[in-house]
Amino acid sequence: MPSVDVVDETFLAVPPAVVAAEFAVPSRWLQLWPDLHLQVMADRGVEGIRWTVRGALVGSMEVWLEPVLDGTLLHYYLRADPADRDGLPRPAAPRRAAAEAMRRQRAAKAIAFACKERLEAGREPGEPPGVA
Repeated sequence: MPSVDVVDETFLAVPPAVVAAEFAVPSRWLQLWPDLHLQVMADRGVEGIRWTVRGALVGSMEVWLEPVLDGTLLHYYLRADPADRDGLPRPAAPRRAAAEAMRRQRAAKAIAFACKERLEAGREPGEPPGVA
């Protein structure tokens, strides 16, 4: 079991295709996760993307986009271990793992809320698109 295991969900009041576009461009990944090197394991289009992770962590990461009501439930998963000097996974001590997981949880929520603010542009759930 990886020592860093992060799961997050955030509702965005926009269609999955709009959210998918946020994660579809590889140059954007470096902005979102500057210390991680991502390689696509599965590109599922409007359903999201799954990566292998190298860099500060070694493991896998996924953004799964689930259509819900008038928007998208953005699921985020990160399962990894810190990398040693050779770039190999090295399970962290419990306190270090907990601190890293908390840091990554906060970062995931910050990414989701930034997407939400930008993409919704003030739209409330249940409000039709284009009304602000």
